[in-house]
Amino acid sequence: MSKYLSVFLTCVAVGIMSIVAGQAGAAGSAPLELWYDEPAQKWVEALPVGNGRLGAMVFGRVSEERIQFNEDTVWKGRPHDYAHEDAHEYLPKIRKLLFKGKQGEAEKLAMEHFMSEPLRQKAYQPFGDLHLEFPGHEDVNNYRRELDIGSAVAGVSYEVDGVEYRREALASHPDQVIAVRLIADSPGKVNVTARLSSPHEQSETKALGDNGLVMTGGVKEGAIKFEARLVARAEGGDVQAADDGVKVSGADAVTLLLAGATNFVNYKDVSADPSKRCEKALNALQGKSYKEIRRAHVPDHRELFRRVSLDLGTTERAELPTDERIKKFGKGEDPELARLYFQYGRYLMVAASRAGSQPANLQGIWNQDKSPPWESKWTTNINTEMNFWPAEPCNLAECHESLFGLIEDVSHTGRNVAKEHYASDGWVLHHNTDLWRGTAPINHSNHGIWVSGSGWLCQHLWMHYQYSQDREFLAERAYPIMKRAAQFYADFLIEDPRNDKGWLISVPSNSPEIGGLVAGPTMDHQIIRALFGWVIKSSRILDRDEEFRKELIEKRRRIAPNQIGRFGQLQEWLEDKDNPNNHHRHVSHLWALHPGGTITPRGTPKLAKAAQVSLEHRGDGGTGWSKAWKVNFWARLYDGDHAYKMLVGLISNSTLPNMFDTHPPFQIDGNFGGTSGITEMLLQSHTGEIDLLPALPSAWPDGEVTGLRARGGFEVDITWRDGKPKEAVIRSEAGESCKVRYGEKVVEFDTEQGETYTLGANLQRRD
Repeated sequence: MSKYLSVFLTCVAVGIMSIVAGQAGAAGSAPLELWYDEPAQKWVEALPVGNGRLGAMVFGRVSEERIQFNEDTVWKGRPHDYAHEDAHEYLPKIRKLLFKGKQGEAEKLAMEHFMSEPLRQKAYQPFGDLHLEFPGHEDVNNYRRELDIGSAVAGVSYEVDGVEYRREALASHPDQVIAVRLIADSPGKVNVTARLSSPHEQSETKALGDNGLVMTGGVKEGAIKFEARLVARAEGGDVQAADDGVKVSGADAVTLLLAGATNFVNYKDVSADPSKRCEKALNALQGKSYKEIRRAHVPDHRELFRRVSLDLGTTERAELPTDERIKKFGKGEDPELARLYFQYGRYLMVAASRAGSQPANLQGIWNQDKSPPWESKWTTNINTEMNFWPAEPCNLAECHESLFGLIEDVSHTGRNVAKEHYASDGWVLHHNTDLWRGTAPINHSNHGIWVSGSGWLCQHLWMHYQYSQDREFLAERAYPIMKRAAQFYADFLIEDPRNDKGWLISVPSNSPEIGGLVAGPTMDHQIIRALFGWVIKSSRILDRDEEFRKELIEKRRRIAPNQIGRFGQLQEWLEDKDNPNNHHRHVSHLWALHPGGTITPRGTPKLAKAAQVSLEHRGDGGTGWSKAWKVNFWARLYDGDHAYKMLVGLISNSTLPNMFDTHPPFQIDGNFGGTSGITEMLLQSHTGEIDLLPALPSAWPDGEVTGLRARGGFEVDITWRDGKPKEAVIRSEAGESCKVRYGEKVVEFDTEQGETYTLGANLQRRD
């Protein structure tokens, strides 16, 4: 065997072993990989890699490869305060018109005097493309393209004229570069020309030394400047760099290192030097081989990814290419695909959201369009929050950190909007924000004036405390932000003049994204009531702000309650005007069912039944994220088979060939919502109990899950047979009292921090 073939086979073996080792699943589970027998022709067929800040879509084409890449701060726009000065002067007039039933006039007045300046926020942008040209690779055999989500490595392999070729691509978080490895099993057979391009008109590419390229440019509509640097390291052969590309001839192997950066520092500051940032990243890799880069990358990914495993069983369907399995998912058994979908959501979270990066936006971190749908921003009336539903229960709390950074930013920019638009203290965020942390109402008054984005985002701060029991986090970071959000609503709520019940209501606002500008949408009241509750509890835990706590207790008591309407439905508005034939994608008034958790079948059975009626009225259709939300809703109603029905619809009808969620065209929230929904089917903890298998579908009679987290600071493993728990292992991270439920059986016991407790069938203690 030649040394070149030996090197090639070693690299292939490493890749295969990483696929097997990268899965955290139980014995008998198939590898955690997406794979295909054809290259991607469309962007939505390419495979994503990411390190939180840098993302890439790998097409796996043969003679002309395309790797489209992003950096999470390449946006249109510039530092800007979107508040409309003195808009609050028109607030009483808008309220008066709404109370008189003059919705159209209220919306017109609000459009003229109450909306963001400018009316729309700015869009997330693509960065560029890495093009790889392989002469003579037009006709190939034994083609395979895969993404090993256990190791976060994308690969392509094929044969040309008896020579085996292999490519790998990864986005390294430790080294902050995208790395591409090209190898062949015969000496001198790697020939490639690498080029860089960008869709931005201001970009320019030049040679960098004798083996690299530098692409500089900026976003035309804004302040962002960027730079990308590509370095080609050849083993053997010849390397020549010119302004139009780097050409490698006759090499045994090639490593391509791509660094990218912008001038963005924070939403107020664009003074960084992207050139120095790229230079620093590449200088740190001098003398570091691809093998060493990979060895740092894979454990970094696995440290997060391997915390949770899931085994639902497997069938022969698992042997098919991923795109074929997606098409057939609703036509036969493939529990392994549900497992892959669950873990793919966790993979995408690790790839798109790391501490110090921007949080996952509407497309995560991946975008090729200068005018992406909905600007690919952060939409906070469901989509941004859905992106982070799996963070805590799926043991990826570190990935939550990027969202906390955004919340901290908008809690500052939202103060001026609270002042200018509502003459209120505290801070407020409406239904969108962008890189510049706009918080004012945007787009149109009939849906843009929705005040509850700030309240909903605060739930993520509270959730992190619930799951971690981190008192320092609560005191230093979460509570101050939640308190200021509550201060806004305490000022904003007013007594409803249309009745004598003394109810406090939210006005003006909207029930996303339906029904126009109104007074007193149910969702607002649910969120504000919940926020007041979190702040009240936090105030008691921290023993501070007693007077403000008393104010919130009193005002919380007076917030207009949930209403049950003439069809037995949970009303979306104070007025009983729901249309049972309305199949809108938003189901906003069920927020208290999920993610709010204050409507439950055991705790509030009448409201839970009304929520079910509303859910039935909405139907099982909708966009991808809407179906994903419904998986969670039905799981919270303990209907596992209906939750599974929604999951089947989500995967088979609203999932692209690369397993991205569709809105359509592409929107990533459904992936995260689907992962959350599967979690809710297996474990719930929002009622103060660890509820085992609360919505297990009949399609999964046997299985095992390890590493899920529950509120109270617990980590949970569950093994089940014939639809019932066989064993539950609970690790206490905070030493809190533990209550565990299965069906109507409940056990409660004290725990010690760091100790493990095992429950057998019927929840009998084994430790």
